Amino acid sequence: MQLVDRYLAGYSPSVRDQVVKLIENEKLSTYLNARYSKAHMVKSDGELREYVLSIKNQYIKKSAPLSKVVFDNKIHVIKNALGTHSYVNRVQGSKIKSKNEIHISSVFKQAPAAFLHMIVVHELAHLKEKDHNKAFYQLCQHMLPDYHQLEFDMRLYLIDQAINKQQ
Repeated sequence: MQLVDRYLAGYSPSVRDQVVKLIENEKLSTYLNARYSKAHMVKSDGELREYVLSIKNQYIKKSAPLSKVVFDNKIHVIKNALGTHSYVNRVQGSKIKSKNEIHISSVFKQAPAAFLHMIVVHELAHLKEKDHNKAFYQLCQHMLPDYHQLEFDMRLYLIDQAINKQQ
């Protein structure tokens, strides 16, 4: 199944086969709804900023400040981006000003609370670790111990959303 290969390309064939069976038996939505029924209350960019800053202040308070945090409907999930973190240096007079911005895909306005938390943790981790390396994932797990399971289930959620759009 093309959707499974797109979202789970890095996973083993046996894992992908299990997901295909869930889809074929029409049990993927049931699985996700049972595990992730809690919605979040973050609907605006202002609320998202407060939410992100509360997590940042709890775990990585001394990291670089954020100048912008927004939901972004221009981020395309198909291109494997769910959020972006940008870091820009600008010279103003004799000073170098840096800006950190986090853009979260608008998909997460309607997603379960756990998935919004996971993507926020992911983007915040980029404040300290630019690359997806061991230190990056350790920081993600420090902020969210079940990070890897949530990332996997979020991929299942995106597959489920794509299937539901096709029907």
